[in-house]
Amino acid sequence: MRTDRRTFLQTAVAAATLPGLAASTEAAAQQPADHRTQWLSWMQKIAEPVLTALSQRELRKRMPVEAVSGHEADRAIGSHLEAFGRLFMGVAPWLELEPSSGESAEEAALRKRYRQMAVEAIASAVDPASPDYMRFGDSAQTVVDASFLALAMLRAPRQLIDTLSPQTREHVIQAMVKERRVLTGLNNWVLFSAMDEALLFRLGANGGAEWDRMRVAYALNELNRWYVGDGTYGDGPQYHADNYNSYVMHPYLLMLMQVLGDEAPAWNALRSNITERATRYAAIQERIIGPDGSFPVLGRSITYRAGAFHLLADAALRGILPEGVAPAQIRGALTAVQRRTLEAPGTFNANGWLQIGLYGHQPSLGEVYISTGSLYLCSAAWLPLGLPPAHPFWSALDAPWTQKLVWSGDDSKADHALHG
Repeated sequence: MRTDRRTFLQTAVAAATLPGLAASTEAAAQQPADHRTQWLSWMQKIAEPVLTALSQRELRKRMPVEAVSGHEADRAIGSHLEAFGRLFMGVAPWLELEPSSGESAEEAALRKRYRQMAVEAIASAVDPASPDYMRFGDSAQTVVDASFLALAMLRAPRQLIDTLSPQTREHVIQAMVKERRVLTGLNNWVLFSAMDEALLFRLGANGGAEWDRMRVAYALNELNRWYVGDGTYGDGPQYHADNYNSYVMHPYLLMLMQVLGDEAPAWNALRSNITERATRYAAIQERIIGPDGSFPVLGRSITYRAGAFHLLADAALRGILPEGVAPAQIRGALTAVQRRTLEAPGTFNANGWLQIGLYGHQPSLGEVYISTGSLYLCSAAWLPLGLPPAHPFWSALDAPWTQKLVWSGDDSKADHALHG
């Protein structure tokens, strides 16, 4: 890609905010087209180091592994798979989107380039002879991030599954089967194993893969049993005050229903409850985003930054937002969150890799399982890029989200729990 094209999106965003073009009042807010350009700019800045290195089979050579002191070596086993799987999980719907009216030539060119790099990256990651082979099954952490890779491929099946060579397809199957050696705990990890099996099911649609129905049944049954009410699941038998309902539980359940919901009457019977609960949790998420894009620093894995709103972004993509919540509200709220969490000094190191933190570089926020690769779960916020520019998410006039509305003194409807 030529230098002028590579820097187009950043230049476009800068031009949109020049003093002579900037909005002078809150009412004359950023126009919808500017939001998409800004999101693409953030995506490109974060994705470029990972995709470039992996497509050239140099990710392990180039990517640093920042981790809690004393855990660098054990984190290095899976950190590169974390960066790969988590990044692709958020980019996938945009890779799957076909060019449409209103899309710029620059965006179309960027997508074409990233699609090519994505196929090369998958081939590199699953090839045992590659220097960037992701060591599937060699640590417990790999079952987590193999599942994020599986989720990514299921979100873009035409681009990330159907384009694979027979050899790469077989390598993907082998990688997912290797993850079966990892025993998951009695928590959200049961969904990781289930997602690996969902990918094997999809690969088997064209021959060559057997999937384990029992791993899927176990995950669905346990999550249904752990439901505690008002759109919220326990992380295991107990409730946890953190963001894992959004990081994992709801998005994974929605995808399992999408891929496997029709494979058993008992699973299909869960579909409406899973969707209704996800919509309610999306309502809760919309309401916790502050007027400035901040949100509660609560629970573990807070260094996933905007990934805390994985479910809200997924609900926007799927069109299952709560009644009365306009897509433009979510666009504005997620833009504010990303601006807060991606533009603080120290967010990136000198070579463009993410650093541990929520607002800049804050290493003490990272638990022992957090490393450089973990941070790329922030890509989950980009799921609505899989909606075309003409969709109301992008084309509608700006609308304030709940906290911005209420704390400006405007009226708003009261919130109510989901019963049942």
